[in-house]
Amino acid sequence: MSNPLSVQYIQTPRLHIAYEHHGPAEGEPVILLHGFPYDPRSYDEIAPDLAARGYRVIVPYLRGYGPTRFAGPGILRSGQQAALAQDLLDLMDALKIPRAALAGFDWGGRAACIVAALWPERVRCLVSADGYNIQDIAGASEPRAPDTEHRLWYQYYFNTQRGVDGLTANRRELCALLWQLWSPSWARGDALYGLTAPSFDNPDFVEVVIHSYRHRFRYAPGDPSLEHIEQALVRPPPIRVPSISLCGADDGVGPASVEDEDLGRFSGPYQRRVLAGVGHNVPQEAPEATVQALLELLRG
Repeated sequence: MSNPLSVQYIQTPRLHIAYEHHGPAEGEPVILLHGFPYDPRSYDEIAPDLAARGYRVIVPYLRGYGPTRFAGPGILRSGQQAALAQDLLDLMDALKIPRAALAGFDWGGRAACIVAALWPERVRCLVSADGYNIQDIAGASEPRAPDTEHRLWYQYYFNTQRGVDGLTANRRELCALLWQLWSPSWARGDALYGLTAPSFDNPDFVEVVIHSYRHRFRYAPGDPSLEHIEQALVRPPPIRVPSISLCGADDGVGPASVEDEDLGRFSGPYQRRVLAGVGHNVPQEAPEATVQALLELLRG
């Protein structure tokens, strides 16, 4: 487990970002990005391992999580994908990191995929849980097969006032349920959840989460200052950097398919690995596989 004293802060144009730093400052940088509803604890068995090998490891709290705070009251509490990607770029700029290896899942995987696709010169390599995570917002309202639709109930819930009120009143209980549903075969989830749950007490957590799931269905406007990024994603761009996709066979959001539906989205060196007995929280459920993937790319 990370030492709370390792939390550091950096100012960016939109955020006062809290992050955990491991390893030597002169090491090759690796940035590890969590998703919803998780936090840096997803990397507790990964960051120290990489640091011991000489890498400089940065694990930020995303906007709306833990001690990260917005830089001012007038900044839209956006959870859109462009905001997550811009936050990652701003973090790298503030820390003077010209190029880094990226690993992420869920929201964090989305940020990593966007930066890898649009700013490949900033990305050494990419490990993305569940592959190509860039949202196709233009097609988001198209209905899917019923066995997929029922897994997305929480997204529809957050598009109602009842969902806003429910997340506000029951954020820890609701997120605990999502952990159980999304990682049904993970025996350690219940015991570890309490280490992450305090991150959801962030004052902007609810607003950021609600905006994220409303924007993706075009029921909420995005941040106008980020529209240029959203426009660049209308026709999903390919990812050219060396990449490995780690997919949980037991992922309750969407179990890994037999065929690789993302194959055409990666135009550079690319591998896909399906992890048996692993759910949605890939780094925390399969830390050894995650470290192995990163090291293969970094050394290769």
